[in-house]
Amino acid sequence: MLFNFVTNVSAMSVPTQEVTATSRHYVDRLFDPDPQKVLQGVIDMKNAVIGNNKQKANLIVLGAVPRLLYLLQQSSSSLELRTECAVVLGSLAMGTENNIKSLVDCHIIPALLQGLLCPDLIFIEACLRCLRTVFVSPVTPVQLLYTDPTVIPHLMSLLSRSQRTQEYITQIFSHCCKTPEHQTVLFNHGAIQNIAPLLTSPSYKVRMQALKCFSVLAYENTQVSMTLVNVLVDGELLSQVFVRMMQRDQPIEMQLTAAKCLTYMCRAGAIRTDDSCIVLKTLPCLVRMCSKEHLLEERVEGAETLAYLMEPDIELQRIASTTDHLVAMLADYFKYPSSVSAITDIKRLDHDLKHAHELRQAAFKLYASLGSNDEDIRKKITETENMMDRIVSGLSESSIKVRLAAVRCLHSLSRSVQQLRTSFHDHAVWKPLMKLLQNAPDEVLVMASSTLCNLLLEFSPSKEPILESGVIELLCSLTQSDSPALRVNGIWALMNMAFQADQKVKVEIVRCLGTEQLFRLLSDPDTNVLMKTLGLLRNLLSTRPHIDQIMSSHGKQIMQAVTLILEAEHNIEVKEQTLCILANIADGNTAKELIMTNDDMLHKIKYYMGHSNVKLQLAATFCVSNLIWNEEDGSQERQDKLREMGFVDILHKLTQASDSTLSDRAKTAMQQYLA
Repeated sequence: MLFNFVTNVSAMSVPTQEVTATSRHYVDRLFDPDPQKVLQGVIDMKNAVIGNNKQKANLIVLGAVPRLLYLLQQSSSSLELRTECAVVLGSLAMGTENNIKSLVDCHIIPALLQGLLCPDLIFIEACLRCLRTVFVSPVTPVQLLYTDPTVIPHLMSLLSRSQRTQEYITQIFSHCCKTPEHQTVLFNHGAIQNIAPLLTSPSYKVRMQALKCFSVLAYENTQVSMTLVNVLVDGELLSQVFVRMMQRDQPIEMQLTAAKCLTYMCRAGAIRTDDSCIVLKTLPCLVRMCSKEHLLEERVEGAETLAYLMEPDIELQRIASTTDHLVAMLADYFKYPSSVSAITDIKRLDHDLKHAHELRQAAFKLYASLGSNDEDIRKKITETENMMDRIVSGLSESSIKVRLAAVRCLHSLSRSVQQLRTSFHDHAVWKPLMKLLQNAPDEVLVMASSTLCNLLLEFSPSKEPILESGVIELLCSLTQSDSPALRVNGIWALMNMAFQADQKVKVEIVRCLGTEQLFRLLSDPDTNVLMKTLGLLRNLLSTRPHIDQIMSSHGKQIMQAVTLILEAEHNIEVKEQTLCILANIADGNTAKELIMTNDDMLHKIKYYMGHSNVKLQLAATFCVSNLIWNEEDGSQERQDKLREMGFVDILHKLTQASDSTLSDRAKTAMQQYLA
């Protein structure tokens, strides 16, 4: 078996920088005709580069890499020389990201993968160690592992060779599994059955890397997760092995990764949310990780994993909110590192100051998840010290991730009528929210506009000041976005704004949106957008003076749009909403004439009165009721026309309908004829 790689060993261009004579001497020795001297040169080079980034950079600039790769691949080179070349290359890879880029540009990956075909274990381990170092770097394109389809199965076959091959290969897999396609490739080549036995390896490093592999394989992957549930390791279920790895006497890294595995299996539907391994083991383990005795990155990972675990499940949210004072514990995430911090290690303090924003991001995410359903938990969160102030300042932080997490948290809390009326109003959160909407990436815009939709509900005290801030133009511009989520939110917010609004606001919405855009939205391919646009239209066409005014200026187009929707293939909800709009038009004083003079529309209403779906029958009957209402001018002529068209017969039939609401509505309509 041969990997089909072509290795380019051309020398690299030399940037203008100081190159020392000793470095040149090391490279020159690689070209000595005496193989023994070349070997000694490589060994000396190995000793010279350990821990010396300057020396590494110099050697790379002088073209040592292509020569080392050439020697590594020559079958005439001794095994010892080839192994030493792999060791030096591994050492060069341990330097800066620029070093890695240079090595990758010299095609080090195909050369090392080719080296794995050699039967010698020491050489294989040296190649794998170097590959591991290259692949764990963020600058290496992971796709290079999947270019040749024979590589993954060959790596699987090398897993049994030694503890070192197990450690390096599982580490390569866990770093290079980034997409559902990667998960599938590894799964199809037997990753689960090959890696599961490694969880009981005597080597901690092997156990740890195997565990990391399972966490990346299971993430959002139902196929992998469902398979993992049934795997036995030494007669014990895999989930129980993970539970054992979460025990307090295990290293923190292991506890956390095992908790991630079970979290991902649970979210993928392979373990129930009420399973004891989730409720009694995984959740408490993750809450434990949030306490302040843990390192910053452990607290971040613990909080983010916990947020993900309970996101869709109200019971887990309730349990977590009462475990170990979690809500109060998270408040500490905003005070870190404090001036009286216990960190004596200066390097650690410097690191944590640079990464403190990650803690804030994680806390916001976890609060968002905790408060997404339960009113009492939301209250608990907003009553936590300075919580609303923290969210408000989070909305304007420099880190985009913190801003996104803060707005997610705000969105979660904005689902509460109580909070909208109290803390949201007291802290004028609409101001920073509006600022955030001015120029943010789509991700942030979607969350911020969703929150705005809630702030525009009729019982929200923020609705008035937001209206006065010129928000209509901003929302109308969102409806023109390429993103369906933004179009939905833009139109949804306008719909909430138009609900029971003054005539002035409604006119401004129609003017700003423009009839062309309104009708474009009524033919949007996204059903959510269509439904919200119909909702907006229904809210605009409420109260008679408003109905008559809007229909007098836009009646023709609105009737056209209604016709198109009723004739097209749409679901029941869409048709029902459209008939309700028609019923509103029928309630206008002058607007109802647009229906009465349109025989085609009257036939459509008649058709829907006899439809098999009760919701549509109800809406159509309501429409007729409004058209024939007695106390209004011209009711007699309208009644006569509908009688001639056969509406009375249908109404009579509907008074016998098995659905009581429908029969009552038909009886009310019939009474107009009798009065």
